[in-house]
Amino acid sequence: MKIFLIYGGKSAEHDISILTAYSIMKEVYYKYYEVVPVYITKEGAWLKGLTLDAPPTHLEALHLTAGEEAALAIKEGAVSTGVPITIAEIKEKDAVIFPVLHGPNGEDGTIQGLFEILDMPYVGAGVLASACGMDKIISKHLFTQAGLPQVPFIPIIKTDWLRDEEKVLAKCDEILDYPMFIKPANLGSSVGISKAMNQEELIAAIETALKYDRRVLVEQGVEAREVEVAVLGNDDVHTSVPGEIVKATNEFYDYQSKYLDNKVTMQIPALLPEEVQTQLREYAATAFKAIDGSGLTRCDFFVTDDHEIFINEVNTMPGFTEFSMYPLLWENTGLNYSDLVEELIQLAIKRFEEKQSFITER
Repeated sequence: MKIFLIYGGKSAEHDISILTAYSIMKEVYYKYYEVVPVYITKEGAWLKGLTLDAPPTHLEALHLTAGEEAALAIKEGAVSTGVPITIAEIKEKDAVIFPVLHGPNGEDGTIQGLFEILDMPYVGAGVLASACGMDKIISKHLFTQAGLPQVPFIPIIKTDWLRDEEKVLAKCDEILDYPMFIKPANLGSSVGISKAMNQEELIAAIETALKYDRRVLVEQGVEAREVEVAVLGNDDVHTSVPGEIVKATNEFYDYQSKYLDNKVTMQIPALLPEEVQTQLREYAATAFKAIDGSGLTRCDFFVTDDHEIFINEVNTMPGFTEFSMYPLLWENTGLNYSDLVEELIQLAIKRFEEKQSFITER
């Protein structure tokens, strides 16, 4: 069976996607699968590399460049040449799509809709769950409906901000206390997120977030530990032990800390009472069902010193880099990386086969 591993993309998380793809390529069971690298450039071009029967030896091999034919260099660890393809050319019988695209056009339901049209099995959440999980504002409303505890928040639309900045600021100051955290509604990996300690910083933070999205979420800051739970499954939902992000400073876990500085450590399992861990896992399963999740999701929580829990957000395509929490959580729950990749592939096939069995009008 072939696995079309799709990575890169046009979002701000392009480089993270490449790191994730490289990690997964090293862990696929090549005894059973061949891997076809499909790289989406920052400009949106689709490039297909050579079919692999062994993992690439260097990360640079995944940075495909356009050419008339794919080069063997990908097996040798050099920068490889990729064949420009149309989207329809990835349609193939007895193949699975494994998208590791982060951010807009990757985990927001848009490309998942394409895979549905191609009528192929694909790893991860479907269109609805991807869109809802990616949109921090919509997911907040769904979590409210599901009865999950959250910190106070205010959604901001760009037109409202441009029309009456003072009114928006007044609403924030009335409902929320400093510090506040300001986030683009549709980005991940802490891209575009800022912490504001006063109104001047709040204004700057909103302006920054609006560079990434037309909708922005402003949240109440809370003194708490950052704890994450991994979810795996389709209708049969499984949760991992919780893990805690332990930071070197009190600053929030930003892009630089996550992927460049590596100034954070992960305490797995989190040092929390058993009943708190159980509650976190129950909340994670509830959040997964609230967005109609499938495949995989990472649920992020805040836990205060008195063990009050607030759900922060969900990530339907969490990173698989060597520093990433999601695979480490499963490793500490008893599922190693290679088996995790295999389980995700099987879940994709199972969901596809189930959907094919439904009766539709002809």
